[in-house]
Amino acid sequence: MNFAVGLKPLLAEARSMESLEKQLICPICLEMFTKPVVILPCQHNLCRKCANDVFQASNPLWQSRGSSAVPSGGRFRCPSCRHEVVLDRHGVYGLQRNLLVENIIDIYKQESARPLHAKAEQHLMCEEHEDERINIYCLRCEAPTCSLCKVFGAHKDCEVAPLPAVYQRQKSELSDGIAMLVAGNDRIQAIITQMEEICRTIEENGRRQKQHLGLRFDSLYSILEERKKELLQSIAREQEAKVQRVRGLIRQYGDHLEASSKLVESAIQAMEEPQMAVYLQHSKELLKKITDMSKVSMSSRPEPGYENMDHFSINVDYVAEMLRTIEFQTEPLGEDEADGPGDGSETAADEDRLDSLEVPEAAEDVGPRQKPASSPHGQH
Repeated sequence: MNFAVGLKPLLAEARSMESLEKQLICPICLEMFTKPVVILPCQHNLCRKCANDVFQASNPLWQSRGSSAVPSGGRFRCPSCRHEVVLDRHGVYGLQRNLLVENIIDIYKQESARPLHAKAEQHLMCEEHEDERINIYCLRCEAPTCSLCKVFGAHKDCEVAPLPAVYQRQKSELSDGIAMLVAGNDRIQAIITQMEEICRTIEENGRRQKQHLGLRFDSLYSILEERKKELLQSIAREQEAKVQRVRGLIRQYGDHLEASSKLVESAIQAMEEPQMAVYLQHSKELLKKITDMSKVSMSSRPEPGYENMDHFSINVDYVAEMLRTIEFQTEPLGEDEADGPGDGSETAADEDRLDSLEVPEAAEDVGPRQKPASSPHGQH
């Protein structure tokens, strides 16, 4: 059904009245405020009935005002700015009335004795019947029409209803839909807030677990460093002992070599003596020294392989493999373990697992794959 909407220009006074009316429209029912009018903490206004509808939709378990039990209050969001309104046990009846807005509404209605909407509706004329106003609603075609269209026109076989009745019904349905959407938005906002809190908790838990993991590995690093220091000290002790023994033998052989060289020089000088009597005076003592020098045993020396230090080698392959298998525990930690690493029991367990890296001292076995080093012979 086509119809003409001929809105003639309104007078300046009419324009001012319409502008004022727009400021007096409730954002819930989309009609002029119905007294009493309540003002929210965010300074927006609502009909008390509309505010109560939104409040009831957001708080379905809140008991009505006439109930014998005392409700505990509730909350809802302003439909204009989404500000959260917290109510006491009186519900929306505890909100302050906006008497100023109510007085303005009274003045507006007095000044609107000649209804502006009626003048505008005079221009809503039927396109087929130019002199007929649009005053009924075709329920079948879901379109506004005029009475002549119902009697003679395209809607003569359709069911119709008065235009104001359909208007009020659809306005009521729209108001209910708005209240339902507002309540749904409040629930969605609550879910979003909850999920944001979950995100913050996840980030905090992740940060704490990263810190705990770092402390656990720092504990392992300190154990390895301490064990490394002990093993290096074992190698250094045997190295020093062997070097001191060999250097002692070097000094012993050096002293013997020096004494032997001096004796050779003395013998050569004696051989050059031209006088036989002088030679015979010293030759017997010289021969005795040579004989004694030749009898000195110089058999003390390091045995073959004495310089070998291979018995200090270690096998850390299985330890490295064990470290590669470190994984997170599948069962939740107890309160004591969750407080952080570094407790004595776990440190002791780590040390026990690393005991396999113990290197034997110089006098002990060097390992199952290598023959034990023979003890040094002739050490002093």
